[in-house]
Amino acid sequence: QVQLVDSGGGLVQAGGSLRLSCAASGRTFSAYTMGWFRQAPGKEREFVAGISWSGGDIYYRDAVKGRFTISRDNAKNTAYLQMNSLKPEDTAVYYCAAHEGLRVGVLSTWYNYWGQGTQVTVSP
Repeated sequence: QVQLVDSGGGLVQAGGSLRLSCAASGRTFSAYTMGWFRQAPGKEREFVAGISWSGGDIYYRDAVKGRFTISRDNAKNTAYLQMNSLKPEDTAVYYCAAHEGLRVGVLSTWYNYWGQGTQVTVSP
């Protein structure tokens, strides 16, 4: 099993940047495909970005393409989500997640392990 701890959220003005981190412990981090999801109040949890164990496959939801960058450092057991040009509609609780399959999944049901979430608030 792997345990995930999200951090890096906060309050930022529109156009600003934040970098989220997801620190993993437990089983070998490189064995997992990683994803970032978000959930705004009253809305379903949605896929934001995902990265394969090697970093060779990366996917983003259309709304964040060109603004967000997902990455991972297997030596540090950490995944990241760099968020630039933030918009008020990016406001949500962001969760990192992991699963042991090889493919980057966009459905939350693919992922077995979840961080506790970190709040991102973007003011107009």
